[in-house]
Amino acid sequence: MRKVFVLASLAALLASGTAFADTSGKKIAFSNNYAGNSWRQAMLKSYDIVTKKAVADKVVGAADVFTTADQEVPTQAAQIQNLILQGYDAIVINAASPDALNGAIKQACEAGIVVVSFDGIVNEPCAYRVVVDFEDMGKQEIEQMKKFHPEGGNLLEIRGLAGTSIDDSIHKGLQEGVAAHPEFKIVNSVTGNWDQTTAQKAVATVLPSLPDIVGVVTQGGDGYGAAQAFAAAGKPRPTIIMGNRQDELQWWKEQKAKDGYTTWSASIAPGVSTLAFWVAQQVLDGRKDIPHDLLVPYLAFTQDDFEQHLPEIPVGSVATKEYTQADAIEAIKANIK
Repeated sequence: MRKVFVLASLAALLASGTAFADTSGKKIAFSNNYAGNSWRQAMLKSYDIVTKKAVADKVVGAADVFTTADQEVPTQAAQIQNLILQGYDAIVINAASPDALNGAIKQACEAGIVVVSFDGIVNEPCAYRVVVDFEDMGKQEIEQMKKFHPEGGNLLEIRGLAGTSIDDSIHKGLQEGVAAHPEFKIVNSVTGNWDQTTAQKAVATVLPSLPDIVGVVTQGGDGYGAAQAFAAAGKPRPTIIMGNRQDELQWWKEQKAKDGYTTWSASIAPGVSTLAFWVAQQVLDGRKDIPHDLLVPYLAFTQDDFEQHLPEIPVGSVATKEYTQADAIEAIKANIK
C-alpha cells in the first residue's frame, strides 16, 4: 500500500511540474559573444553577483563565464562545442545570431545539455528562450515620438549589433510603428553597436547630409552619443529615445532642468542574464512545466519617474534588476498557459 502511495505521490509531483532534483553538483556555463558596452558589462556584473552566491550556497556546483574574443558566429559555435566536451550540464547563451548557432545548440541538446538563450536568443526548438518583446519596444518608440511631435517629421535610426535577434526585432518594430504613423519618415539609419562612442561617430558622419531631424530612434547605449554628435555639429537638438544608461538619463535630467526637454527611455534589464541562469537551474532541477519561450517585460522610464531612479544607477552603467530563484519561479508560472 505504501509503495502505491509513493508512486502516486511521485506521479502527482511530476504532473505538477514541481522541482525535486538536486542541482548542487550541476555545472552551468555562460556563453557570451560580446562585452564591449555598458549594458554587457552590467549584464556580466549581475550574473557574477548572483551565480557566485548560488555556488557558495551549493545550489549549483559551478557557473563559469566564457566571452568570445570577437563577435563572430564561428567563434561562438566553437566555444559551445568546447563547453559540450567539458561536460557542462547547462549552457546559458547570449547569442551572436538567432539561427547560425543552431547546429552547435542542437549538438548540445543531443548531448543532454540544457540550453537557455536570452537577449540574443536562438530559434533552435530544443533551446529555451527568455525573451523581451523588442518588436513592441520599437513600436512604442514611434508611439512615444507621436506624443512629442504630433505633426510628425524626419527620424534618424541608430541600429545595434548587426545580425542579432535584438537588432532585427527592434528595427522591425520601428518599421511597423512608422507604417502606422506615416507622418514620420526614417530618412537614414546608422549602426551604433549599442555603444555611445560608436554611435556618436556614426551619427556625426551622416549629419551633414541629413534634412532637419525631429527625433532619433535607438536601441539603447546610443542616446548620449547621438546627443553629443548633434551638439558638436551645431544642429538643433532632436528628441532622442534613451536606453536606460546612466549617462543618457543624466543628460536628460540636465536638459529637462534647462528647458523641460521631454523624451522616453527603454531597454531590457541587463540582469535578465540572472533570470536565464535560474531558468537553467530550474530545468536541471526537474521541472516539467517550463515553456520554451518565457516572455518578460522590458524596463521603461518616463518623464515623471526617471529622475527618482537615476541615483540608483552607477556612473557609466545602466538600470538593471537582478533576479532571484523565486523571481524565476514566478516568471515561469506567469508564462504557463
